[in-house]
Amino acid sequence: MTRTLVFSVLLLAACGRAETTALSGYVEADYLYLAPQDAGIVKTLSVREGDRVSAGDIVFTLDPARMSMAAEQATAAAESAKARAADDGAMAQQIVEAEAALRLAEQTFRRSRDLVKDGAVAREKYDADAASLAAAKARLDRARAEREAMQGEWDSMSAAARLAERRLADLATAAPAAGVIERIYRRPGEVVGAGEPVASLLPPENMKLRFFAPEPMLAKMEIGAAISFACDSCAQIRTAKISYVASEPQFTPPVIYSIEEREKLVFLVEARPDDPSGLRPGLPVTVEPPR
Repeated sequence: MTRTLVFSVLLLAACGRAETTALSGYVEADYLYLAPQDAGIVKTLSVREGDRVSAGDIVFTLDPARMSMAAEQATAAAESAKARAADDGAMAQQIVEAEAALRLAEQTFRRSRDLVKDGAVAREKYDADAASLAAAKARLDRARAEREAMQGEWDSMSAAARLAERRLADLATAAPAAGVIERIYRRPGEVVGAGEPVASLLPPENMKLRFFAPEPMLAKMEIGAAISFACDSCAQIRTAKISYVASEPQFTPPVIYSIEEREKLVFLVEARPDDPSGLRPGLPVTVEPPR
């Protein structure tokens, strides 16, 4: 059925009754705004307005100079912590030395303990060896605790290094879905803030119809219900499914809700077209509600 025939049918229907059921609406879209996760300078822009892109295509990149230095610094710090906390590292060597010192202190203390009973060693020597033993135990405990803390620091620095590498990789922003580049907001050489869009993308599946249904018709407007619509550029009648119905009216009449006043209540309804090809945001449509 051609568009002319559709409107002829609607016109004839309007002539045969006081009020037509056709509703006026328009096409709208949910744009995807492509923005960097970190601030920086736009280095490359691979698209122009109107270009079609596939999911995964690189749209723009930021200058990696500063982020590369941060990643190198984080990696170096992680490697340094790894060297100190490793099994053959400096911290492990300190533990070996502290264990050897503890064994010597234990031997010295045992000799002093046995000799002090016979009076061969002064009490002061026994007390000094006991203090040396306690100090050796404390040094070993401290060395082990420091190595454990260094291993935790190594894990933390390794995570920071991975994050820096991830941030470096994220300087290249790819299209999350196939669609058309609608707008370019920043170009190479310009500074862009974190979360500030560089380009907007319109996937075809993000097209939707918006129209307003009067209160008496609201019972038919169920989520998932099918509607038909026509537009100036549509070669034939198309279909869509209702995806959203507003819970509150867009227009509130006076206090007294007579039959006539209730008909002034309109509710926003959105529907997703089964075939969005050829539809553009702002395009007027004529909607035939569910029967």
